[in-house]
Formats: sequence, C-alpha cells, structure tokens
Amino acid sequence: MTQAMLENRSFLPRVGKGTDGWAQAVEAWDAVATSAMVHRVRWHTGLTQTAFAEAYGLDLDHLRAVERCEAEPDDALRAYLTVIDRAPDVVRAALSAG
Repeated sequence: MTQAMLENRSFLPRVGKGTDGWAQAVEAWDAVATSAMVHRVRWHTGLTQTAFAEAYGLDLDHLRAVERCEAEPDDALRAYLTVIDRAPDVVRAALSAG
C-alpha cells in the first residue's frame, strides 16, 4: 500500500507551532477565500479585471492586489461584490444613472 503524500500549498505561508501559527493559517485561508470570491464575481460578469474595475468604479490596482491575495478588501467592498454578483445589471444601471 502506498503512503499518501501531502502536497505543498505554495499559496499558503509556512506557519510555526503554537497559536500564532494557527492565526497565520486562518489569515492565509481568508485571503485565498476572498481572492476566490473576487475572481468568481468577476468571472460571472464575464469581464476582465480592467473592464470590471471600470464598469463598477473600482480601483484596478487594488482589485488586482486582492485577487493575488496581496491585499484584503474591507467589509464595504465585500458587500459591494455580493451585490454585483447578485444583480450586476442593476448596479451598472444605477452607476450610469448618476
């Protein structure tokens, strides 16, 4: 019988032992989950990063940083992405009406 091998998760930082290690691991997973959320919402719209940022009034550099897990969005951006995901046409119409 062969032994199962653990694969290296290069997107996660190496963490030490103790409670600080767990906190770092949780933060890393949160960053990956947030990045996946941003990418999924953008994918649902069918837009590139540039087109998505322009269409919804987002800072392109910040959007890219979030998708690369280099920055964490605040709660307002998470909420805005949720609204975009559920009603992208309504958001675009509201932005163009102003």
